[in-house]
Amino acid sequence: MTILYIALAAGATALVFGLILALNIRKQDEGNETIRFIGRAIRDGANAFLSREYKMLSLFVVAMFVILALLIDYDITGRVEDAANRLGNTYTDRDFPVTAIAYLAGAIGSGLAGLLGMSIAVRANTRTTVKAQTGLNAALRVAFNSGTVMGVTVVGIGLIGVTAMYWIFKDITVVAGFGFGASSIALFARVGGGIYTKAADVGADLVGKVEQGIPEDDPRNPATVADNVGDNVGDVAGMGADLFESYVGSIIATIALAAVGATALGMANPEGFDSNLFVLPILVAAIGIFGSILGTFLVRTSEGATMGRLLWALRTGIIAAGVLVLIGVGIALSPSFLDLDYKLFWVVVTGLVAGQIIGTSSEVYTSYEFKFTKDLAGQAETGPATIIIGGLGLGMLSTVVPGIVVVVAMWLANDLAGTYGVALAAVGMLSTLGITLATDAYGPVADNAGGIAEQAGLPPEVRERTDALDSLGNTTAATGKGFAIGSAVLTALALMAAYSQVSGVTSFDLLETDVLMGLILGALMPFLFAALTMQAVGRAAMAMVTEVRRQFKEITGLLEGTADADYARAVDISTKGAMREMVLPGLIAVAAPVVVGAILGPEALGGLLIGSISTGFLLAIMMANAGGAWDNAKKYIEAGHLGGKGSDQHSAAVVGDTVGDPFKDTSGPALNILIKLMSIVALVFAPLFL
Repeated sequence: MTILYIALAAGATALVFGLILALNIRKQDEGNETIRFIGRAIRDGANAFLSREYKMLSLFVVAMFVILALLIDYDITGRVEDAANRLGNTYTDRDFPVTAIAYLAGAIGSGLAGLLGMSIAVRANTRTTVKAQTGLNAALRVAFNSGTVMGVTVVGIGLIGVTAMYWIFKDITVVAGFGFGASSIALFARVGGGIYTKAADVGADLVGKVEQGIPEDDPRNPATVADNVGDNVGDVAGMGADLFESYVGSIIATIALAAVGATALGMANPEGFDSNLFVLPILVAAIGIFGSILGTFLVRTSEGATMGRLLWALRTGIIAAGVLVLIGVGIALSPSFLDLDYKLFWVVVTGLVAGQIIGTSSEVYTSYEFKFTKDLAGQAETGPATIIIGGLGLGMLSTVVPGIVVVVAMWLANDLAGTYGVALAAVGMLSTLGITLATDAYGPVADNAGGIAEQAGLPPEVRERTDALDSLGNTTAATGKGFAIGSAVLTALALMAAYSQVSGVTSFDLLETDVLMGLILGALMPFLFAALTMQAVGRAAMAMVTEVRRQFKEITGLLEGTADADYARAVDISTKGAMREMVLPGLIAVAAPVVVGAILGPEALGGLLIGSISTGFLLAIMMANAGGAWDNAKKYIEAGHLGGKGSDQHSAAVVGDTVGDPFKDTSGPALNILIKLMSIVALVFAPLFL
């Protein structure tokens, strides 16, 4: 019980810290009337989109609540009781829809995490712009503090939610419903927000920068406000929901495998919901919150800092948080506290180190401080075709290091503590999420600040400072995506192991036809999902391009700057496109495990999970890193290299960036949710397939 109290206190501390930062940000100067006007337009557009998205998702949540209540809680099929004891739970007749309630709590938590993070981001953007007029460090502090609000909000709500569900229901099969709720909302939020932001971004770039030759975020471009809105609904709200479900999913998977961990460590099977192996992942997450909060105070930089200096400013905070986590875990495992095997300390080390290596690998492949992106920018010398070919090759090559790291991490963690160790390594990897997410979530704020500076006509040095922060944000975003995808693989594997325990299928024989059929269908799923989301962005972007061209043609004086663009129309096009296009990919992701399990059986469903995890991991890494490299290759040229802005090389790089946008901000990030969502759907519905 002491651990649960500590966890609740840690979650509450995170939320209070986030509130203090948010209030401090709101006290900062919002700027002149022009800056405030642009900020209000972005805020209103973001709130309008999120309101429509959440209203649509509420219908899905209600339908799933009913399905879970009938099939799982009230067990109208009579199969749930047969499987209830496989994870050490004693089945009792349920007079209340507990799994459905846990699902609802997870859905609300996921949506709330995204909403709270976005609400401060759309207020920090104008304040970052104002601070950029005085210096780089001042602007970094406001933007980073905004990202920190997102980070601590996600971990605070996540840890309180999992702890409360576990404490109240004392049944991990019920708590899995919380993870299902978080995953399902995260998928729709990530896909919907990603489609919105990339439709606007592609429209703004192709027509504005390439066809009309006007600067990025020029106020004459009708898609600029929609683009800035998209940064918030996709890269803040969507990302917050995404990493919320990663965080809670890793904790749930580890709790579910406590009995397996006891066997691997030569311990007696744990008894009681408050046994040490059950609550260890909750404690590691709580320690991570305190470490992350302390690490944020170390993020500082100096005026005129290079990209390398800016990166080290963020690394310092992350490394410090990781060291504090290891110290805390070492104390927690001691005989005077949990008295657990110190092998578990090395499991957490494995997760933290693996996460850092994967993140650093993504940084090396996507930052223009390194050779890969500089060479990619050089391929713009011969046009858009060669830079696209180069980006695809770079993305594929970038899968090697993360792939090997995940394999080694799995091997070490499994050797130390079985599949429980694999799950705990994911918890260790995500333990510092409070600060790692902050380094990711600040990027959209800096991007917005640059757009506001351009639209408000501020001096060039202001845009130079915001561009420096934005370029850093692109790199940290790629780092964060690699980190999230790596943790997703470990979490999905752990959830699959938990599914194996519930279903009673202890091994999946690849020579069995059922398993092979499932494997092929699973390998297909990430490609189908990526295709649907890429095509969705393409269709929505076509509508945006058509609208932007129309306004330039029909609004007299728009290009001359004597007439105003119809920003509201562009915002509406992105909103409608995202609402329409996000439905099919989301429903397929939820339905696929249920259909395969019901028709082909539990062995085939295990094959589905194996196939989707394997291809989804590599495809997600490839898309995220290729997109990040294309984006930073463009920014490298815009910084004055290879002809600079307005050159043929710049136009070619813009085309590459346009291809990379849905790679890195829509399809790629959504794939890590896909593999976890299918795993947790399999776990929740496993009793129905026996």
